Amino acid sequence: MKKLKVSMLLLMMAATVLTGCGKDKEPAAQEEVTQEEVEPTAEPTEEVAGDEAPEGKVRSNLTYEWVDEEVANTRPIAVMFNNIEVACPQTSISKAGVIYECNVEGNLTRLMGIIEDWKGLEKIGSVRSCRDYYVYWAMEWDSIYCHFGGPAAYVTEVLSRDDVDNLDGTILDGTVYYRSSDRKAPHNAYASGEGILKGVEKYDYSLEHTERYQVLAPHYLFKPASEQVELTDGASDANKVTPGGYVVNKPWFEYNEEDGLYYRYQYGKEHIDDLDGEQLAVKNIIIQNAIGESRDAKDYKFYHVVDENKTGYYITNGKAIEITWNKYVDWDKTRYFDKNGNEITLNEGKTWVCVVREDAKEDTIIE
Repeated sequence: MKKLKVSMLLLMMAATVLTGCGKDKEPAAQEEVTQEEVEPTAEPTEEVAGDEAPEGKVRSNLTYEWVDEEVANTRPIAVMFNNIEVACPQTSISKAGVIYECNVEGNLTRLMGIIEDWKGLEKIGSVRSCRDYYVYWAMEWDSIYCHFGGPAAYVTEVLSRDDVDNLDGTILDGTVYYRSSDRKAPHNAYASGEGILKGVEKYDYSLEHTERYQVLAPHYLFKPASEQVELTDGASDANKVTPGGYVVNKPWFEYNEEDGLYYRYQYGKEHIDDLDGEQLAVKNIIIQNAIGESRDAKDYKFYHVVDENKTGYYITNGKAIEITWNKYVDWDKTRYFDKNGNEITLNEGKTWVCVVREDAKEDTIIE
């Protein structure tokens, strides 16, 4: 197993904390770092005694649930889901193991779902355009990034990188993507697993995880369902969670003690998946406060996703604790830490990451 050479990583940290989505207005390309044969960067999540794998199954890197070995060994997709009200409900968003939410122009939010078992899905979307800060989160999962164009001035550079495999609907409409007849454009563009495979073949993308991703795995640390994480030290009640700054869709999560999940609401009603009509629910919520600003008169946003010692919350099982987060280079994973400096451990299940602008963090309500 390989990992990044420590001396080179420290140099890159010093040189690139302000790149990617750092302090400059435009994201800078990140040069490769020398690697050598050493120990991995993170300890794998420990197996619990008696928690034996079913035949042919391994733990998901997204949720820690048991999944087919082929699914776990295949790169996931990162889909830019449309989230304006007329485009809801989305389809197949419930298949995402991790969902990112962040403001775009006009204080709308866009959702990016990381989906690992995607090959058999017939309808995924609707799919909307790229924002560069989402690409840096997608890179953390070694995913194939699925989008429908984007503002060229801000996304061309990052999408052109050799380490970003993306499928652009403005180029691949009619192959990777198709149009539904039940909605008007631009809210009717959908992907399918079959179409994505055609795009992968067209561009000769690998479906196998990169060596660098294997070095950084696991992305999150987990406890299995049989051994729950219960937040106690400095924890507060978290039966309802309202992330700050999402002033258009006004989402919130409500905790259900019976099944231990947080159920999602937005636009004043249940947030459902059109695939099955079921309400979206997750086991873990991460509130990630980040510096954000408007780039231009059109209000295109810019977020500092490469940063350190920024604040937030980890929420699970009806409790919340304050956390900090670090991300040192573009392709590194975001790490979250408790008040004692320990990397947090998540409960087995899905995770929703709400990225909240620093100037709106006081509007986050946890009660």
